[in-house]
Amino acid sequence: MTNTNHELPHAHGGPPLTARLRAKPEDFVVEEILGYDADGEGEHVLLTLEKRGHDTQWVVRELARFVDISPVGIGFAGLKDRHAVTRQAMSVHLAGRDEPDWSAFPHEGVRILESVRHRRKLKRGALSGNRFVLTLRNVEGDRDASERVLQAIAERGVPNYFGDQRFGRGGANVDRARAMFAGKRVDKRTRSLLLSAARSELFNRVLAGRVADACWDTPLDGEVWSLAGSRSWFGPEPFDDTLADRLARGDIHPSGPLWGKGEPPTQGEAGARERAVAEAEPELVDGLVAAGMDQERRALRLLPQQLSWDWLDDTSLQLRFALPAGSYATVVVRELTRQA
Repeated sequence: MTNTNHELPHAHGGPPLTARLRAKPEDFVVEEILGYDADGEGEHVLLTLEKRGHDTQWVVRELARFVDISPVGIGFAGLKDRHAVTRQAMSVHLAGRDEPDWSAFPHEGVRILESVRHRRKLKRGALSGNRFVLTLRNVEGDRDASERVLQAIAERGVPNYFGDQRFGRGGANVDRARAMFAGKRVDKRTRSLLLSAARSELFNRVLAGRVADACWDTPLDGEVWSLAGSRSWFGPEPFDDTLADRLARGDIHPSGPLWGKGEPPTQGEAGARERAVAEAEPELVDGLVAAGMDQERRALRLLPQQLSWDWLDDTSLQLRFALPAGSYATVVVRELTRQA
């Protein structure tokens, strides 16, 4: 079974605090950053809504029922947890129809804040990032050490692990992926989840090894570089002053493998580390190749943007930051605190 995130090595000496996160939904506030504005016209209506105590798929079904269309006519960019207050976008296909009175949406815990006409259905993954306001409760531990860790996170970032959400309860999705690769039949949605879990497990193992050896945010021989804010990568090429400057500015990051067909592009020590992880997990590697997945890359380093923090009282600490799409707020928090 996969390692859960609390067992993965930490980058900044281990968390100096214990605390409770999500004591109530208002302690975990997420706001999507789309990165573009609505068109102002078109067959779709782009909604900005706030939800509390409901998951994204439930809201999709209820919106579809409210406007009397199939749920496939509802678009959204990302799944958001029910145990949070989340502000996210959804598109509703209303070709040739007037908008309803959105204020009449009949569910407590969901508020429709804005509606604008749009030409296209909102697609999964169409986010530039998310903003977070997280409040830690029942905080105990070394407050001075926590300030040092927060400064280190602001300056160096954190390892860009996939969060526990990717692996299912207790990390069981990786074992389920092994069973699928061995021939167990699953439906299309489950197959996608299990393929993602298998790739994420291999990535986390590569990253964990580099964190343990303190080289997760510094170059190795044969490094391939991930471009910040995109899925593009380049290299390997000799590390020079230009790359050093780009690394220091956060324009590029060392990268790790999202496994698939062919050999990873890394060489030297970076490549040897990735191939050693692959050799230790032939079932996952062979299964991903047989499934037709392509080799892709993911940044090893995650740099929270606009990180700030305040002690609300002696036992409550509030964190504010933004992250690029595809990264996890929980891997920022885990460097600072263990769950109480």
